[in-house]
Amino acid sequence: MLDPDEECLCVAKANRLEIYTQTPNGLVLEHSRSIYGKVTMLQKLRPASSTTDHLFVGTDRSMYFTVSWDKSKSQLRTEKSFVDQADRSARDSQSGDRCFVDPSGRFMTLELYEGIITVLPIVQKSKKKGDPEVGSLGDPVLARIPELFVRSSAFLYPRKASEKPKIALLYEDSQKNVQVTARELSYIAGGSDGAGSVELEDIEQVHQEAEPGASHLIPVPAPAYGIFIIGETSITYLDEVNSQTLVEPLPEATIFVAWEQISPQQFLLADDYGKLYLLFLMLRDNGVVEGWKLENIGETSRASVLIYLDNGYLFVGSHQGDSQVIRLGEKSIEAVQVFPNIAPILDFTIMDMGSRGGDDQTNEFSSGQARIVTGSGAFKDGSLRSVRSGVGMEEQGLLGEMEHINDLFSLKSTGTSDFVDTLVVSFVDETRVFQFSSDGDVEEVEECHGLSLSEGTLLATNVPNHRLLQITTSTVRLLELESGMLISDWTSPDGQAITAASANDRTVVLSVGGTNVTVLDIQHNLKVIAEKAFGNRFQIACVTVPYSYTQICIVGFWHNASISILKLDTLEVLQTEVIGEEGISVPRSVLVSQILAEQPPTVFVATADGNVLTYFMNIEDYTLSGKKSVVLGTQQANLKSLPRGNGLCNVFATCEHPSLIHGSDGHIVYSAITAEKATCVCTFDSAFYPSSIAIATPEDLKIAFVDTERMTHVQTLPLYEAVRRIAYSTKLKAFGLGTIKRTLEEGTEVVQSHFKLVDEVMFKELDTYTLNSDELVESVIRAELDDGFGDVADRFIVGTAYLDDEQDEPMRGRILVFEATEDRRLKLIAEQAAKGACRALAMVEGQIVAALIKTIVLYSFEYETPSKPFLTKCASYRTSTAPIDITVIDNYIAVADLMKSVSIVEYKRGENGLPDTLNEVARHFQTTWATAVAHIDENTYLESDAEGNLMVLNQNINGVTEDDRRRLNITSEMLLGEMVNKIRKINIPTAPHATVSLRAFLATVEGSIYLFGLIAPEKRDLLMRLQANIAKFVESPGKIAFNKYRAFKNTVREAEEPFRFVDGEVIEQFADCSPEVQEQIVQGLGVNMEDVKGIVDGLRRLH
Repeated sequence: MLDPDEECLCVAKANRLEIYTQTPNGLVLEHSRSIYGKVTMLQKLRPASSTTDHLFVGTDRSMYFTVSWDKSKSQLRTEKSFVDQADRSARDSQSGDRCFVDPSGRFMTLELYEGIITVLPIVQKSKKKGDPEVGSLGDPVLARIPELFVRSSAFLYPRKASEKPKIALLYEDSQKNVQVTARELSYIAGGSDGAGSVELEDIEQVHQEAEPGASHLIPVPAPAYGIFIIGETSITYLDEVNSQTLVEPLPEATIFVAWEQISPQQFLLADDYGKLYLLFLMLRDNGVVEGWKLENIGETSRASVLIYLDNGYLFVGSHQGDSQVIRLGEKSIEAVQVFPNIAPILDFTIMDMGSRGGDDQTNEFSSGQARIVTGSGAFKDGSLRSVRSGVGMEEQGLLGEMEHINDLFSLKSTGTSDFVDTLVVSFVDETRVFQFSSDGDVEEVEECHGLSLSEGTLLATNVPNHRLLQITTSTVRLLELESGMLISDWTSPDGQAITAASANDRTVVLSVGGTNVTVLDIQHNLKVIAEKAFGNRFQIACVTVPYSYTQICIVGFWHNASISILKLDTLEVLQTEVIGEEGISVPRSVLVSQILAEQPPTVFVATADGNVLTYFMNIEDYTLSGKKSVVLGTQQANLKSLPRGNGLCNVFATCEHPSLIHGSDGHIVYSAITAEKATCVCTFDSAFYPSSIAIATPEDLKIAFVDTERMTHVQTLPLYEAVRRIAYSTKLKAFGLGTIKRTLEEGTEVVQSHFKLVDEVMFKELDTYTLNSDELVESVIRAELDDGFGDVADRFIVGTAYLDDEQDEPMRGRILVFEATEDRRLKLIAEQAAKGACRALAMVEGQIVAALIKTIVLYSFEYETPSKPFLTKCASYRTSTAPIDITVIDNYIAVADLMKSVSIVEYKRGENGLPDTLNEVARHFQTTWATAVAHIDENTYLESDAEGNLMVLNQNINGVTEDDRRRLNITSEMLLGEMVNKIRKINIPTAPHATVSLRAFLATVEGSIYLFGLIAPEKRDLLMRLQANIAKFVESPGKIAFNKYRAFKNTVREAEEPFRFVDGEVIEQFADCSPEVQEQIVQGLGVNMEDVKGIVDGLRRLH
């Protein structure tokens, strides 16, 4: 698709399309693009005039289109899009959408609805100018068939070129019998102004009854021809022409889920339990099928799709586990590449990466600080995943415990070396030096190249002509590198201290006594170039001299919170920029760095109040423009440049929330880094530790490798069980997990459920409690409960359900309370039988709330003796159908119901001997199949449903009538396109003038994690109009309308557009538009371009 001579792999993940190329080092992602719709089908086509394949894409909203690769723009180009193919009167296919191209290349078929096959002719001849191009898709034609529930289908390989295409169908008839039939496709082309017609005629000689568990049809090419019918207990070969049928039982019953052809006689099969099989078709010399052989060749993730990549490599695409590239051996397999996948997310919890002060916290300063721990995967692919979007740091070695390190510098011992080998460590009153050998050995030396070690070092660096430069608070020293001989030194004539220093290869700039600036010439042995006294009113806070622009330096001043650009040879002020409020926004660190390619250099200014300001610097006249400000913390950040190659640099900001500032897609990005206690850093590109940094903390000094940009970091604890529920205790520093394990024993599926205790720091399993046979975990929470001695302690509460084969719903369950003992073991301290499955748990005013099958029940946790607690039922409330999720706000309980949306229940403690009560005070009266609910603001709730919609519900407590006050009204709604499994509320401080205040994280079946926020009232209209303008000017693949994509849709109603909802991904596309398009988008909004850019940059930093 990307190149005529190179195969590529196209992968669809929810609404994202990814294109990979195959290299000797594995698959490499070349392009990724979001689609307005969840992708349900992919197929390749090759028009006659195209040198590359086109990709046919189908979505869940019945929108279909073909795209090709535009090499000049490195983007997907829409070739043809089809109008909405939805049939309101037809029922969706129960076995999923399917798309096939017949082997002769004449037709493509779509199976979208029961009893209907949509046929798209592939143009074979172009008679005159204006006709469709040969190889392109014609207009779709519908053909009806009597086979309704089709499990699988396939085009049969033609035995003659003149044969009409034949489609084999594996279907279930009205008597629940599984049959195989075939139909012949006859197409009659229409006229110039009309579509053609299609008939699918039954082939009488192809009628075969299949086993009840049959799931797949595999067409067999020449020389054997025919078709395989894949079942749970047998595999059948059927020759539809010669009426030959071969049925052989499987060695062991299993459920096959995917297949792929390797050669005309070899096929790969994957089953539901992660096993991979090789199916070999055995032929006689005359090409007649003799039989088949099935071999188990290994185990992979549970496959959703198999794609043979050629040369013995197989791509295993998995929705329930990690996708893999497998190398196929003779009778074995080897995983050579793994693509982490956190889908499906069954549950998750949020951990604080900063102070660890409590639950539901994230850091407001730099993006990526939140650590989300998910219960991901299903059954054997189940795992606990720690997910964090940020810059990763991997420790390479520890030099030792050292306190009060002020700064770090790396040096080369020889002028010809490509690597540094010396680390200079500066303290308040001394300097220490460590030398590294090429094999990583470290030695502290008493003297090194003539460096002064009896005082702290402000700067140490290699300079041209095999020399070293060292600056201390008292002197500037220029040294011969090889001999350590002092070439020249400079001290202040009146003995004033050097308070700040910066240097490049030619010049040294000093702040002397805090009021004077002195410039020294390195090439002329520290000759004074210029000196200037600014006086006591203009105390100097920081200085810098750029490496690439040698005519200027920049000085920051305390008094008036400003920076000035000075001409080096005269110290004439070229420009002064006031950066903030005097006395508060004092510049404390300033740096010039080339962050973005093909753009002006960036000036970074870190202030005393935790802000970092950026400006673009014009290299012609050194004027500053494009001022932006980002809050990194509450304390000043120290800025250090880290080269990343190609003349570009990153900037490491050390503060209470260390961040890496880097360029990405033409934008400056601030990303959190895992160096939580870093005080100072320097680059350390040594032979043994290439591309590393030295990093100091208040306690120690270490060498580490740091990513060059933000990535999603996933730490995995394989459990080989589905992690259905997860709870986190900050006090215990542990997770409580409810898991389900599935195994196949002698052809019988066995399910067993556990509750596990997992350590947060080591990320390892500590203890496991096995539930009873046929008992499954349904819910898990962490709660503070009475410990029996007048204090409270963290406990895990587990809700369960018993399976009953004779009932559609489990009718029994238990509530279990666990204590984590001092030796970190689980101890069951209380249990309560429940009349139904315990779907969800919560705490309200110290009482346990349990969502059972048809009721909400309130339990009190009490003690008979200090060692014997028990649960007592206090109150109950009957729901409409079945509660799915609950959330608690003060004494109110929001209940998400299976079919009847959300209701609000008030809990009142009994007084004067009266019992506690639960009373409904509000309800959403629409029919909605709810999946999760969370409280996001006062009297406001966020609800998700099973059809992928999000709704914001508000209770008008000041309504005129009682009915008004009891009604939950929809204030916003949109189609997310993915089913949300869990919503977790977050509580973080919001800046006074923030555009968006963050309220919740959402996790979906597709493995996506979304961030939800409320827009400030004064910005709502602006953002909604900005979204509408961007949707007009930014075209999506397939030319699908944004409003159509995000419009609310369920079985009851369908909207035309999203209602009072803003899609952050669309807003952020503004930054990727050309300046001309940006100007058009901003027109009519009532704000200028810079204001919109500021809003968009602020939104980008939220995640």
